[in-house]
Amino acid sequence: MPEDIVFCKGGGCTAKLGAGVLSRVLSKLPKGPADPDLLVGYDSRDDAAVYRISDDTAVVQTLDFFPPMVDDPYTFGQIAACNALSDIYAMGGEVKTALNIVCFPEKWDLNVLGKILQGGAEKVIEAGGTLAGGHSIAGDGVLYGLSVMGTVRPDRALANNRGRPGDKLILTKKLGVGILCTANRVGEASPEGMAEAIASMTTLNKRAAEIAARYEVHACTDVTGFGLIGHLREMLDGKLSATVRWKQVPVIGEAKRHADEFLLTAAGQRNRNFAGDAVRFDSVPFAMEEILFDSQTSGGLLLAVSPDQARDLEAELRTAGMPAAVIGELLEKTEPEITIN
Repeated sequence: MPEDIVFCKGGGCTAKLGAGVLSRVLSKLPKGPADPDLLVGYDSRDDAAVYRISDDTAVVQTLDFFPPMVDDPYTFGQIAACNALSDIYAMGGEVKTALNIVCFPEKWDLNVLGKILQGGAEKVIEAGGTLAGGHSIAGDGVLYGLSVMGTVRPDRALANNRGRPGDKLILTKKLGVGILCTANRVGEASPEGMAEAIASMTTLNKRAAEIAARYEVHACTDVTGFGLIGHLREMLDGKLSATVRWKQVPVIGEAKRHADEFLLTAAGQRNRNFAGDAVRFDSVPFAMEEILFDSQTSGGLLLAVSPDQARDLEAELRTAGMPAAVIGELLEKTEPEITIN
């Protein structure tokens, strides 16, 4: 690639439109007649659509793409694929097929594109799926992602808004990758910190979902562009409240230092602007507030689990090598919606 070309200008899920903008736009779309076989649609602001095609099978459909957040094309391909595949796992499904979505400048070295697609293809295979094709266009910058199809039993499909008061909240990955990537772009992240962030972003949520399927999980989402607080607020759906114990939240340690140095993301600030009024912070350090709003790319699963099973699920996830933790619980509706203490 020519030296004057910048591959990574800041991307991943930090490139998402803010939740406030999306809510206003989506609220004005025509909905058409209700379809009883559409078990989960965009009305619930969930991770993917679920459509029943028979009594024992439903299709899970999702789409995700974004610009690079790391400099290595192969690693970017892996991260983008993991992020898209995660939506299937968040709905309790199994990955079946995927289609590439690509925007790439024609004047660039096509070997770069090859590395992106290689990284993505390898993750689809690791997920147990089949890469079945795709679509590409020429453009001024790079965008890559996947359209993914999976399947799930209709009675086993998870949604993000079916939690119950008393459910414990479990997070399966560490927070802070958005802040680490921002620090890396200005030369402040350490190699060790970036290695930890990349290892997290290139880990599929497949194993976490397989383990969670053996427990009484009432709701699930993956934590991506809207940050932990934004996605938790979607989980509450205006019907519940939640408390989060910030000292229990798994975090990439270096992210705290960068947050204290104000190496923040615009996406994190959009998340704060949208959801901040719904949150009360009780003696929470500034850096931790920012990490809880931080936009994640290929983040972990946030699970609402029956309280009598949460510690067993946490232990099994940890035994499998994940930094999973019980971080809080769901409550009857109160004000504020979310308390961090």
